[in-house]
Amino acid sequence: MTTHTPALSPSQVVFPALGTTAALLVTDPAALPAAEAVLRAELAAVDRACSRFRPDSELTRVNVRVGVTTTVSEYFAEALQAALRAARLTGGAVDPTVGSAVIALGYDRTFASLSPEDARPVPVARPAPGWRRIAFDPRTRQLCLPPGTRLDLGATAKALAADRAARQVAAVTGCGVLVGLGGDLAAAGPAPEGGWRIALADDHARPVPEGGPAVAVTSGALATSGIRVRTWRRGGRVLHHIVDPITGDPAVPVWRTVTVAAATCVDANAVSTASIVLGERALDWLRATALPARLTGLDGTVVRVGGWPPDAHAPAPAGSRSTAPGGPR
Repeated sequence: MTTHTPALSPSQVVFPALGTTAALLVTDPAALPAAEAVLRAELAAVDRACSRFRPDSELTRVNVRVGVTTTVSEYFAEALQAALRAARLTGGAVDPTVGSAVIALGYDRTFASLSPEDARPVPVARPAPGWRRIAFDPRTRQLCLPPGTRLDLGATAKALAADRAARQVAAVTGCGVLVGLGGDLAAAGPAPEGGWRIALADDHARPVPEGGPAVAVTSGALATSGIRVRTWRRGGRVLHHIVDPITGDPAVPVWRTVTVAAATCVDANAVSTASIVLGERALDWLRATALPARLTGLDGTVVRVGGWPPDAHAPAPAGSRSTAPGGPR
């Protein structure tokens, strides 16, 4: 969920990162340089550990050592625990073992490098091996992947980085902070009066219309998952990046975007992504979680559950905005 204003203020910085847009807002302009240094260090750390596009990332090394017990770094262990928590929270609708399925669909390089039109047929989809097959001991940080398993931490790693960066910036600077990484947003420290005002849109790369829907955030996190931004064509099919672990295919389109509020960005992202996967079953499932959520159907119809407030409206000349490109994959 990218956050930025049309005219940058001294308390804000925006830059490309992790295949999306990183945005940092602080309540004390003097704290911005230190806050930016913290955020950039966190982004470098998550990229080294969790990128599936870097041949030197820890994730790449782990994925080629199937069947072998490996001791992973503290950062990777935390990222894997976040992914496994998401799987438990969503009943497996968000599953880190979809790596092979994502690659089979053609998403085998950064999205910017992906050909928008691929004539090759889409391979027959296969279900993900399943997160319960992962052998991981968080105490010793020992991990063993069963044969045929390839991890993809894209559904949670960026959200974890947003959570970590927001907490670290607040601790280092003592001021309020809002971190936005594509569809993931985390707040920490004392918020500005009235909260951080976030405008909601389908695509962070496009201007948000004046008077569009907005929400105020004072603490915790928001995450938006969607199927409109990371799409491509292969074998005559339009594909998107959110994979249903049960089928190994992109989730059947029902919701254009889903935005969820939660205490952490990891939880918010897990629930928003799962809602895309669950499709028509998402509403009942969301009500059971009791988390506030806003869902936009393919026809633009908006459904609110869990006490999500009626839409406020964001003015064009001021305020932050948040858009929904989905995850970093």
